[in-house]
Amino acid sequence: MVYPEFPRERLELLPLVERTHDMTLADVLPLDWRPPPYDNPGLMVLAERIAAARRAGRPVVMLMGAHVIKRGLSRFVIDLMERGILTHVGGNGACAIHDYELALIGATTESVAKYLPEGKFGLWRETGGINDAVNAGVKEEMGFGAAVGRAIEEGKFPHREVSILAAGYRLGVSVTIHIGIGQDIIHMYPNFDPCAAAAASYRDFLALARTFLDLDGGVFLNYGTAVMGPEVFQKALSMARNLAHQEGRRIDRIATAVFDLQELGPDVHREAPRDDPRYYFRPYKTVLVRAVRDGGESFYIRGDHRVTLPHLWRLVLERL
Repeated sequence: MVYPEFPRERLELLPLVERTHDMTLADVLPLDWRPPPYDNPGLMVLAERIAAARRAGRPVVMLMGAHVIKRGLSRFVIDLMERGILTHVGGNGACAIHDYELALIGATTESVAKYLPEGKFGLWRETGGINDAVNAGVKEEMGFGAAVGRAIEEGKFPHREVSILAAGYRLGVSVTIHIGIGQDIIHMYPNFDPCAAAAASYRDFLALARTFLDLDGGVFLNYGTAVMGPEVFQKALSMARNLAHQEGRRIDRIATAVFDLQELGPDVHREAPRDDPRYYFRPYKTVLVRAVRDGGESFYIRGDHRVTLPHLWRLVLERL
């Protein structure tokens, strides 16, 4: 059976200059910004684990949700990449969109409440350049993140200094994008090629799994992503452990951390029962419990990203 399809070629795309933006460059925090005090002993231990991993040449991987960018923290992520502390950064499709728009026009984030009733939400002409970048990059066997990063960096976007994807392309640090088709505004556009996007994002998934082959002794950070992060982490880690077991080695000595706002209770190292709503919070059971069951350790860092990431950045730099 063939289902009737929406005629996306009839969509009206509007210029970004007509959009009201909820975030601008003024909201991107400088590295000398001083967050309010934050007391979490686990954060200090985690900083030590990150420093130890990098001294030993082991990877430190961050998978993040778009709120890391929307909370103005791009400069902190980029600085950690430039210093060789973050060795692999991954995000969802929204990360690519906000990163691209910030680099292009110095603003991003629209009001769903304002634009959805008018049928204007997400339909902005210039943002479709992401699709063009991916369509071109996939022909050269580039991943999603590298293709968009190249477009920003080589296209000399006026604000590319705050682009995590451009930094990855410039520095040779893996920045991967893990999409779910239908979840991002650029999937509505007439120039969206689902085959190209899927192939590019799948290359990024395989690149992440390759990084995890060396994760023993390393660190994994799940920063504000409740679904993509733990689900992609789980599959890539299983693939890496499968190969490692065939080679007679293990990937068990890993430190994992979840950064979020959920209240998980006093014991985050034991899986919640199925009749407990916390059981269905994937970062809890996947990242904090199951992944480290055979020799690793985990940390739950609860708080606003604008507080926790700058503090983590400072603590790691002090130890390195």
